[in-house]
Amino acid sequence: MTTIAIIGAGPGLGSAVARRFGREGFDVALVARDEARLDALAGALGTEGVNARGFSADVREPEQLRDALDRAAAHLGPVEVLQYSPLPRRDFMRPVLETTYLDLVGPVEFSVYGPVTAVQQVLPGMRELGRGTILFVNGGTAVLPHQDRAGTSIAFAAESAYGQLLHHALADDGVHVAQLIVPGAIVAGHERKDPGVLADTLWRLHRDRHGFRHFADDLDA
Repeated sequence: MTTIAIIGAGPGLGSAVARRFGREGFDVALVARDEARLDALAGALGTEGVNARGFSADVREPEQLRDALDRAAAHLGPVEVLQYSPLPRRDFMRPVLETTYLDLVGPVEFSVYGPVTAVQQVLPGMRELGRGTILFVNGGTAVLPHQDRAGTSIAFAAESAYGQLLHHALADDGVHVAQLIVPGAIVAGHERKDPGVLADTLWRLHRDRHGFRHFADDLDA
């Protein structure tokens, strides 16, 4: 089988997606900054029959991210599915009139340079396989900017534009690109925004390969 690489893997959505794709036979590469937490998560998934392994990297450090994805492919097999879903830092979300150009460096590195680096690293392997899926998970400010969350509003919009461009550019290569918008917080037990429910949604986006932008819930929810 092939591999799903989850960028921004953690105990919530990342863990749920790992379980969902693991049930379908995928190996799982968990990518985040904290190696100890990744190892613990991989161990917990292993007890459930999911072959998972952690690869530490900071998405704002391109060389680290490239190295992590290279190691994932070497240890687990070619990356067929890439999910980019790290949680933005709170200090990215400042009011627009208090946001300087320096305040935008972090959000742009996080939501533009990071996904571009990841996509460019896994795309040759997807083309060699003749198939692939790239999944972007973003908050509601990707679609409806909020004046008190300028950094994510601006950077998510740029990430969305990049994803949509990829959606069209890669269609003939057998690589499907989709975006899931999750308004507000991911909430355990929520009818539409529980991690397990979102993982099922992301699995369907990979399986059904239809359309670019999808919504987990209403924007005003």
